[in-house]
Amino acid sequence: MKFALGGVFWLSFAILGHAKVKNILLIVSDDLKADALSCYGNSIAHTPNIDRLAGSGMLFQNAYCQGTWCAPSRASFMRGRYVGKNEITWGEHFQNNGYSSTRVGKIFHMRVPGDIIAGTDGQDVAACWSAKFNMPGKEAHTPGNYACLNLNKFTTELEGRESTQMPNRMFVTVDYNGDGSDQPDWKAATKSIELLKKFSQDDQPFFLATGLVRPHYPNVAPKQYFDQYPIQKINLPYVPKDDWKDIPKTAISNSNSKSCGIDQFQDNQKRMWAGYLATVTFVDEQIGRILQALKQLDLDQNTAIIFTSDHGYLLGEHHFWQKGNLREEVTRVPLIIKVPDEKPGVSTSIVELVDIFPTACEIVDLHSPSTVQGTSLMTILKKPTKQVKKSALSFVKKGTSMRTEKWAYMKYKDGSEELYDMQKDPKQFNNLAPAGSKLIVLKKLREQFQIRNKRH
Repeated sequence: MKFALGGVFWLSFAILGHAKVKNILLIVSDDLKADALSCYGNSIAHTPNIDRLAGSGMLFQNAYCQGTWCAPSRASFMRGRYVGKNEITWGEHFQNNGYSSTRVGKIFHMRVPGDIIAGTDGQDVAACWSAKFNMPGKEAHTPGNYACLNLNKFTTELEGRESTQMPNRMFVTVDYNGDGSDQPDWKAATKSIELLKKFSQDDQPFFLATGLVRPHYPNVAPKQYFDQYPIQKINLPYVPKDDWKDIPKTAISNSNSKSCGIDQFQDNQKRMWAGYLATVTFVDEQIGRILQALKQLDLDQNTAIIFTSDHGYLLGEHHFWQKGNLREEVTRVPLIIKVPDEKPGVSTSIVELVDIFPTACEIVDLHSPSTVQGTSLMTILKKPTKQVKKSALSFVKKGTSMRTEKWAYMKYKDGSEELYDMQKDPKQFNNLAPAGSKLIVLKKLREQFQIRNKRH
């Protein structure tokens, strides 16, 4: 009788949820734009491990962050809230339901490079974790070939390197002779593998969050990764003449080619791309090491993998650099979810990073906390053609964007607007908002935006 009841219970569990899936592995890259990955269409990027993950899981083509800077984005998706403050975190919820919750590297905000050099916690939430491990590194002070590209400064000397002051620090690259084992992301992968070995011997289910700091500046990696991206093969993004003429003044990024001075050096702009892509490939290799260990330990059969980034990045598109604005290159992020026994696929549904917390809950058959505002993506994981929401919101201090399947609409606090037809104008060169009342669609989007923004 006991056996029969147990069998009935197991069968019910298997029907309702993923009986075999008991663990969650979350991997978060830092400042990684979706179109820097081969699986998202970059023709020169070397990202074979992320590509394989995408090929075996669900790749989300239209995933959007809520915060467009590190701190608000991470506070948001770790709480499943559009604006995360003091609500229950992902790790707390899982701990309350019998899980270990472990952080390796940067999950909540850490100053890069400051907290990385010091090995400090940054804005971490201690209650989120049953264990945590910081991954220090020398960052721009790594011995090697240093470049501050907007200043056109090249040196091997350690003295006088720009590492903490804006805007120069964001244009720093360092390539050096080495195997990368001194870098924070190599250390994070190594610690994650060590933990996976331990978890494989435990009965307790785990939530492991591994945060990688690259391709966030400074772009530091062994020389062999830079060698994969000769500047002769790099084409800078096209920017039309007078691109800013129809952009509201408040929408023009403070971090732009003219203000930072890099517009004087076309080759250095290419070197920025080379440094960025070099560190993307370095990150890819570290992810590959983790996934290989997961498979070797047979944990891939009962562990769901979620890979994403906190936000995207600008590398000269619109003559803008960095993040913290509402351009598509910043708001759109890579998102790949692999659940054992679920078929791979590609989803075109609009989704948001607030959705990954409730998705993880449903994967392991947990209820989401009542504070969570995101929507589980499980229906898409089961059927890629499903659409779970009609729009995504992203925020900056100056305003908010709403991305639908066809439109990108931005409303700023000073009343100015942007509107782009993303099917005809995916690079956002032609702002339709100045047409104002002549566009019926603008009126409808304003109404939709008001309702959506009030709700969240």
